[in-house]
Amino acid sequence: MHDAPGPAVLTPSQLNTLARGLLEDAFPQVLVEGELCNVSRPASGHLYFTLKDARAQVRCALFKPKSQWLRFVPRDGLQVRARGRVTLYEARGDYQLILDTMEEAGEGALRREFDALKARLQAEGLFDATRKRPLPAFPGRLGVITSPSGAAVRDVLSVLARRFPLLEVDILPALVQGAEAPAQLLRMLEAAGASGRYDALLLTRGGGSLEDLWAFNDEALVRAVARAPVPVVSAVGHETDFSLCDFAADLRAPTPSAAAELLTPDRGDLLGRIRQLGRRVDGAQLRAAQARAQRVDRLALRLQALRPQARLDALRIRQATALRRLAAALERQLHQQRARLRHAEAGLRAHAPARRLQPLRERLARLRGRPGAALAQRLQRDALQLRGLARSLEAVSPLATIARGYSILQRDDGSVVRSVRDVVAGDTVEARVVDGRLRLHVEPDRG
Repeated sequence: MHDAPGPAVLTPSQLNTLARGLLEDAFPQVLVEGELCNVSRPASGHLYFTLKDARAQVRCALFKPKSQWLRFVPRDGLQVRARGRVTLYEARGDYQLILDTMEEAGEGALRREFDALKARLQAEGLFDATRKRPLPAFPGRLGVITSPSGAAVRDVLSVLARRFPLLEVDILPALVQGAEAPAQLLRMLEAAGASGRYDALLLTRGGGSLEDLWAFNDEALVRAVARAPVPVVSAVGHETDFSLCDFAADLRAPTPSAAAELLTPDRGDLLGRIRQLGRRVDGAQLRAAQARAQRVDRLALRLQALRPQARLDALRIRQATALRRLAAALERQLHQQRARLRHAEAGLRAHAPARRLQPLRERLARLRGRPGAALAQRLQRDALQLRGLARSLEAVSPLATIARGYSILQRDDGSVVRSVRDVVAGDTVEARVVDGRLRLHVEPDRG
């Protein structure tokens, strides 16, 4: 009986080579999600790190050509999703992953998708402030699109009941998380807008991670919020949470409770306003009543004044007053006439006609001699002035020049000939001398 042959003897290199082949054949491509740790990038540009979860870890390498295309900066603690092949580093016998691609997992990937969609919708003008509509001051009916069992709806209803109990509120149930949530939210929003029942709509849910709130970043839902026929308020998550529905809505509220406050007036403020208006109405009514009473008093006085007996009494008073004034005026005029007569009589007695006649004769004699002397003086001055003007005219008159033997030549048109160039042979000119005129014919120069 022969013993069975034992296993073949292998060297470490042979064993590692065999193990590498088995690993690469069994796992040609794997997708692993885990947390980065021990991230290292030496001068070679390659990227070395470890992927781990709560119970295990695996070494990974992403070589330079592919590591340059990463859309994020790898750092310890970051959750990533890596794609590559399983292999073994034969020199040390280390099991590892050689990666082809790597991207952020969970919120990191969602955040990139969020930013890209936000930038595209913003470029279309979907978030422009000019598109925002004001909320109604006193809404009559509000539609709240949310989960009927969440804490957000309880907070909203509590605030609405406290601030404005007159508001009618309809809870429009829809999923707010998960794969089916975007479609349900979209259907409820479009149905509420088309119904025409609501003055405003509130789209809300409580807080959560970016993945929990992802339904409110759905592109179709965001566009439906922007085109809703009534104002839409978005209150998704906590104060630090933002969704794309927040940007598309007419108003973004930091929390569901804050949205309820922004949508409704405060009951206390309204009561104070009503009391103030009541006081203003009471004051206006009091002033109106006082004005009417004063008018009634004036009309009563006018009516009393318009009675026939009252009018006769008033006319008698006016007649008596006028007679007294007339008598006083006549008495003043009579007194003035008597004073003037007394003054005239005194003047006549003081100035008798015989005594005033001689001074008047003397004054008349003086006045008779004054006009003749003045006229003689004026004629003498005018004669001297005329003789001076005559001498001035004679000095500048051309007749004086002619009298000394000169003559003035004139053409037929009356212009004066001052040079031989002013005439040509055959012209007729007229020479003016001291005692008459001569007609002359111009002959050519034969010198």
